[in-house]
Amino acid sequence: MPDIRQAKILILATDGFEESELTVPQAKLAEAGATVSVAAPQSRASKGTIRGWDKTDWGKEVAVDLDLDRVDPAAYDALVLPGGQINPDKLRLEPKALAVIKSFLTSGKVVAAICHAPWLLIEAGAAKGRDLTSFASIRTDVINAGGRWYDKEVVTDQGIVTSRSPEDLDAFCAKIVEEIQEGSHGSRQLAA
Repeated sequence: MPDIRQAKILILATDGFEESELTVPQAKLAEAGATVSVAAPQSRASKGTIRGWDKTDWGKEVAVDLDLDRVDPAAYDALVLPGGQINPDKLRLEPKALAVIKSFLTSGKVVAAICHAPWLLIEAGAAKGRDLTSFASIRTDVINAGGRWYDKEVVTDQGIVTSRSPEDLDAFCAKIVEEIQEGSHGSRQLAA
């Protein structure tokens, strides 16, 4: 069983992430002893920061550690995908972001998505036949992609962790740690 204190975790985001959905996992996973890095598409990474959305308006900026184009999924144990409406909608149009997400998924590594971030799981072909949750407004999107949607604070299926909203962050972060410590979840098939 891998030790969370040796884990390397990647958070993938761009402007418009729900602030707490990035900053809380970033802090809690680092407090647990993991090394946490934030990656963003080149256009944002070159500026050194990405800007969050805090409920109803622009929030704080978060430092970017590396350009999405330089991400090597093999170097990480888990991927965290913050929500917010803007962030996952922008990332699902980024071919490199989808390639990174698919790499984590097919390798059996932990992938955690909260709020609207399951849109990225849908786009990567990971929803079909899986137990998931999300922000309520994209419930139909999850179901239409073949997922089984549950109204629970955290749902896990083969190391894919999903949660509904910032209110679920404690359960979300605890489940990420638990799933990392379980180790590889085996290869996962993605829908075409």
